[in-house]
Amino acid sequence: MEKRVIAFAPATNELGKIGEVVRRVPRDVVHEILVYDDGSTDGTGDEARAAGARVLRSDTRSGVGSVIRQAIRYGRSEGYDVLVVMAGNNKDDPGEIPLLLSPILRDGFDFVQGSRYLPGGGFGNMPVYRTLATRFVHPLLFSMVSGQRITDSTNGFRAIRLGLFDDPRIKIDQPWLDQYELEPYIFYKAIRLGYKVREVPVHKIYPDWKRGYTKMRPITGWWSILKPLVYLGLGLKD
Repeated sequence: MEKRVIAFAPATNELGKIGEVVRRVPRDVVHEILVYDDGSTDGTGDEARAAGARVLRSDTRSGVGSVIRQAIRYGRSEGYDVLVVMAGNNKDDPGEIPLLLSPILRDGFDFVQGSRYLPGGGFGNMPVYRTLATRFVHPLLFSMVSGQRITDSTNGFRAIRLGLFDDPRIKIDQPWLDQYELEPYIFYKAIRLGYKVREVPVHKIYPDWKRGYTKMRPITGWWSILKPLVYLGLGLKD
């Protein structure tokens, strides 16, 4: 039986970019495109809707982890089998979605992580500090804590079999996972619980800083994405 796939992009003030994201999604492999407009004030939701996406909205910013939870709930309630997560600012290439889906649809994998650092992948318009952090620091710590060598642990471009969340040991509704914590948490849990996980090469080209380079704040954002490694590694959280 054919697996049903939903592609999802969280977006906050991505006018001029989110429409392009939606239009670039390959409709032959994706059955629905969902955009969560998280507190935008610039018409992001209207642009996404006009491009062909279903749009959910919060009037105030709730955080990327909270938004991804909403996408997971929506996908499961609508009977989808696979959730693809991609950036709302057009830094990922939706044309590479089939690369993420193939290991799940063909080989029975549960979690497929995009990697800009594997041979065949690539990246652009990244400052040196972000390259060092995403290529060396976080992947090294993540690999040590999870027990599996990972090359790009912070890349948000990934595909997840939604049946993964039937496992009660994956507790995505914890309040401490509302921001950037949720993504490495799910990745870590998939590995540690023995699910089939792999990386595939993808490209990530950041937009020019004048168009809105990133929403992540340098200190609080990086602590948010490192926090799961500390808490889970030390057994402070489940």
